[in-house]
Order: sequence, then structure tokens, then C-alpha cells
Amino acid sequence: MHAFHQGNSGNETRATIVRCLGLTEQRSSVMRRLSLAVGLVVACSATAASAQPLVNLTGTYRCIQMCRDGAIGAPAFITQNGETMNLVTETGVSYRAWPDWSAPDSRIWIDARNESAVYSPDGIRIQFDDGRVWQRDLAPPVIVRRAPAVYVPR
Repeated sequence: MHAFHQGNSGNETRATIVRCLGLTEQRSSVMRRLSLAVGLVVACSATAASAQPLVNLTGTYRCIQMCRDGAIGAPAFITQNGETMNLVTETGVSYRAWPDWSAPDSRIWIDARNESAVYSPDGIRIQFDDGRVWQRDLAPPVIVRRAPAVYVPR
């Protein structure tokens, strides 16, 4: 009779499969528990890692739109340590921020202002709910000049 005949109950089918694979009932139970434990560890570690933003937002930014007190071009700073961020606005006010629970890969939440901000995938621009836009201040490239090569005849 075929092991997966419809007349078998769930326990009989499982027992038949266990016998066919050469496993004992005890080893089957251990393997099931082991797979559940591995699945639980993977799920917990994936949840903890996904809370952090995908990009490091640490750096100097310039306010380029809707700046407070008309401070267009004024520097703003973000220091990121794990999932916690410290923001210093273009007016010098400090705030703490975290990844927004609704979209941790693209938004941050500033609790003291009850405001969120969306950032670009490369971390170059941050747009706040009130309309302000910060753009990362990329310093001009450093040009290293080398002395000209001098060839001495032999």
C-alpha cells in the first residue's frame, strides 16, 4: 500500500514517512525542535538588524529649502550611533532621532518635534515633514599634486 494513501490519518502518514527515512521517532522530534530553534534565532536577528537604517546618515548637511530664520546654506549635522541619531539643525538646536517604525529603511522620527523625515537611498538628501530639505555637504575633492618626474641620462 502507498504511504500517502488517503485512508491514512496524519499520524499514520507521518510515522510511515519517518520509517521510510530511517529515522526514529525520537530523532524526528529532535530535528523538528532544532529547526524551530534555528528559525526563531534567524527571525529575531533579522528583526533587530532591520531596525537600523540602510545608510549611514552621519555627516554635515546644508539646509537648501524652507530653512528656519532664512538660514539657507547654513550647516546642519547628524551623528549616527547604531540606530540612534543626534541632529543639530541649521539654527543650532539639537534633537534625537530614530528610524521611523513605519518605514525604518527610508524615514527617521524626531520625537521632540513630533515630526518625521524621509531620506534618499544614498543619504544625500533629507526632507522633513515641515518642508525643510537638507543636502549632504560633500567637500570638494582634494587634489594631490606630485612633483614632475625627472629623468637623468646615464
